[in-house]
Amino acid sequence: MSTASPSVALVHERFTDWAGSEMVVEQLAHEWPQALVHAPVVQAETVPAHLRPRLRPGRLSPLARPGGGYAHLLPLLPVAHARTRLPDVDVVVASHHAFATQVVHATDAPVVAYVHSPARWVWDREMRRGEVGGAAGEALLGAFSAAFRPADRRAAGRVHTLVANSSAVAERVERWWGRESVVVHPPVDVDSYAPDPATPREDFFLLAGRLVPYKRPELAVRAATAAGVPLVVAGDGRARAECERVAGPTVRFLGRTTDAEQLDLYRRCRALLMPGVEDFGIVPVEAQATGAPVIAAGAGGALDTVLPGRTGALVPEGADGAVERWAQVLATFDADVDPAAVRAHAESFSRARFRARMREVVTAVA
Repeated sequence: MSTASPSVALVHERFTDWAGSEMVVEQLAHEWPQALVHAPVVQAETVPAHLRPRLRPGRLSPLARPGGGYAHLLPLLPVAHARTRLPDVDVVVASHHAFATQVVHATDAPVVAYVHSPARWVWDREMRRGEVGGAAGEALLGAFSAAFRPADRRAAGRVHTLVANSSAVAERVERWWGRESVVVHPPVDVDSYAPDPATPREDFFLLAGRLVPYKRPELAVRAATAAGVPLVVAGDGRARAECERVAGPTVRFLGRTTDAEQLDLYRRCRALLMPGVEDFGIVPVEAQATGAPVIAAGAGGALDTVLPGRTGALVPEGADGAVERWAQVLATFDADVDPAAVRAHAESFSRARFRARMREVVTAVA
């Protein structure tokens, strides 16, 4: 096998929308321009045009519902990954957040798994609460999770090298799979989020992104209301109604925003808020790329991306009193940080750095 330029095949969970994990695959495809990209479910319209010619859809693709619906295919996805038809290559690189490590059963080549997280809903009961379908849906997902856990752990044990996208994910890999991993942070398009010295900071906090329960947007809304500080909410989702219900007069909802509008908000806000515990969290790095400080929950990916006192603040997690803790931080937050230092920190998560680190890992395996 060649150690200078190994041949690579790429595997991804599914292409039913375009978010952080898909951006990782895009950068992997950029680093290995000859690599084909395999996934059991592909809806090509969700993928940028430049990547579509390299997609190799699996047989389940025609069964996906319009708009990205794939939940009914859940029991079939592990088998589909295990039966992926792969070319003869030096290394297989799998982008994993649920079933992609099952591709170890489809190849004799060493597998490098980039782990966005072991499937949290498989291993953590709390992540199955509030499942669609109520108690029955939660029970079905729990039964599937219990049956799948041994296979999940076995496949992880056969992966040559596990790459975690944050220190928090590396800890889960060790706890749930019993494996060590190397941390390579995901790529962030920091070049598109440059600071603008001509745009002054204003006196409002910003909450940006999807308004979904696990991101805990209502915590930020309740805290801003309790502290009596201005909060702009840019985003939409099924948690919006609850956020609006608990919001006070200092909270303003913008709904979905364009990329240009979000960039402008990053440049003008006093600080970005990240109340949810993310595996990594791309939005805080985008904000820091503009020089904006970040106030985040002191857990998960924020432990890697936010430097207390230098690029923002971390709010301690606890069993109770979260609103009070956040309200106190918002009421007393001092945004006296060096925007250039904040920007420099964000640049350490660039796309180029990600590609270079992943090439080092894959070349070492080959």
